[in-house]
Amino acid sequence: MNARPDRHAPTPHAPHAGAVNWAYCTNGFSGHRLPEALGVLAELGYTGAAITLDHGHLDPYAPGLAGEVAAIGKLLGDLGMNAVVETGGRYTLDPRRKHYPTLLDDAADRRIDYLTRAIRVAAELGAPVVHLWSGAIPAGLHPDEAWVRLARGCEHLLRAAERGGVVLGFEPEPGMLVADLAGYERLRELLGGPERLGLTLDIGHCRCVEPYDVPECVRRALPYLVHVQIDDMRRGVHEHLEFGAGEIDFPPALAALDGYRGQVAVELGRHGHAAPEVARRSIDFLRRARERVDHPGRTADAGRP
Repeated sequence: MNARPDRHAPTPHAPHAGAVNWAYCTNGFSGHRLPEALGVLAELGYTGAAITLDHGHLDPYAPGLAGEVAAIGKLLGDLGMNAVVETGGRYTLDPRRKHYPTLLDDAADRRIDYLTRAIRVAAELGAPVVHLWSGAIPAGLHPDEAWVRLARGCEHLLRAAERGGVVLGFEPEPGMLVADLAGYERLRELLGGPERLGLTLDIGHCRCVEPYDVPECVRRALPYLVHVQIDDMRRGVHEHLEFGAGEIDFPPALAALDGYRGQVAVELGRHGHAAPEVARRSIDFLRRARERVDHPGRTADAGRP
């Protein structure tokens, strides 16, 4: 697959000024074929899809990948949707060990190969961002060595991103080496502040692990932000919940995102059993929450369950 020219805009089909680029992570539609999932999302009013490369959705090791990518790229264009490539599939590389290998494991070359393939897919789709994360520190590995391994892997991937004309959206994940914004900032400093090392921020994680409130977390992230995942969550519990089932007050969080033009992608990967209905409830909730930001006082109960 041939990389497209470099692009810094958040999407090839960005919503009009002032609109939110609502998207949905396709790991929440694992029971659907990808074209069908995209059709459902477009009907519901989503303008973007965060496509998780996995066995059923643009498997990066499938022999017919190039044709599938071309077909999905055309479909996205026909639907007026944009895309980001996500790489959080649980058993994509190993059928027995979730997320194995990571960038920290002895077999990190397999993860680097997978992420490099994801970069090529993104370049061909015209998707400007490829999402990734560090992984947890393997048993017996010293944390200092874990940081060395992570930096080495990211340096390789940054070169691939440069060739592909995309940016990396690095996500802090609770329980991993890079678990919070402070960890992302440490990695960024360790690598010399590369332009292509952007940030994926999960709004739920802000409530789960960060030491300050969600809007402050968003404002701290904003200078580096290239991709947003959104879900509800409770303090100290890493469980992605439907909106209204957790502890987050969403209108202030969405207000803090003002000026950001990339995807705001619902991530409910364990809700695929009811994906169309969950996706409908999610966008309805988020639209009401955004209405409270744009018109405070007019819809006092909007954005609540």
